[in-house]
Amino acid sequence: MTQADDRALEDRLGYQFSDKGLLVRALTHSSLSGGNDPVRDLERLEFLGDRVLGLLTAEELWRRYPDFEEGLLAPRLNALVRKETCAKAAQHFDLDTHIRMSSWEEDAGGRKKKAILGDVMEALLGALYIDGGLDAARRIYEQFWTPNLEALSKFHRDAKTTLQEWSQQKKLGTPDYDVLVADGPAHAPAFTIEVKVKKHKPAVGEGRSKRAAQMAAARAFLVREGIWNDNE
Repeated sequence: MTQADDRALEDRLGYQFSDKGLLVRALTHSSLSGGNDPVRDLERLEFLGDRVLGLLTAEELWRRYPDFEEGLLAPRLNALVRKETCAKAAQHFDLDTHIRMSSWEEDAGGRKKKAILGDVMEALLGALYIDGGLDAARRIYEQFWTPNLEALSKFHRDAKTTLQEWSQQKKLGTPDYDVLVADGPAHAPAFTIEVKVKKHKPAVGEGRSKRAAQMAAARAFLVREGIWNDNE
C-alpha cells in the first residue's frame, strides 16, 4: 500500500495520524513480520486495542442502559467486542483493501478472513489510542458501534436472556425457574421446568438439561405473550 492509500484511509476514518508509523503497523499482518522482529506487525496494537474496545463498549452500555444490571450488560458487551463484530467494523472502514500481508496469505483469501479483519480493527483502535488518546478511538467507535449498537448486540440474545431483559424493563423483577420434574437415567436425564414472572401466568418447558428446559420455558412464555417470534 502507498502513502496515498494511507491518506485515503485517514480520510475515510476522519482522523489524521501524527505518527504515520502507527497506522502502518496496525495494518501489517504477521505474515510480513520477520521472525526476530515481533513489533513490526499489528499484534501488540491488537492486544491494546482489544482493551480499548472493551472500555468504550462498557462505557456506552453503562450510559445507554442505566437500569440494566451486570447480568444483562455482560452478554451485550461480549457480542459487541467479538471478532465477528470487529470484522464487520473493518469492512465498514474498508480496512480489507489496506491490509499489508504476504502474497501467500492474500492468495489464501486473507483479506476476507474474519479473524484477520477483526485483528486489524482492534489494532487500529490501539493505534488511535496511542496516537490521539481515548477520544481519538472513541471518534471511530461512534462511527460504527454507537449507531449500530442495538443491531450488533442482538447476537447475544437467547430466550432466557430476552425474557430477563423484558421482565426487568417492565419492573417485574427477575424470572424464577422451578424444577417440576427431574427423571430419566443418568445418561439421558429429562427435566420439566416452570418459569414464573410477576403478574403473569407461568410457562413450562422440557429439556435434556436444566438449561435447555429453562430455555424452552422462557421461549414458551415469550411466544405466548407475543414477545418472541417462534420463527426466530
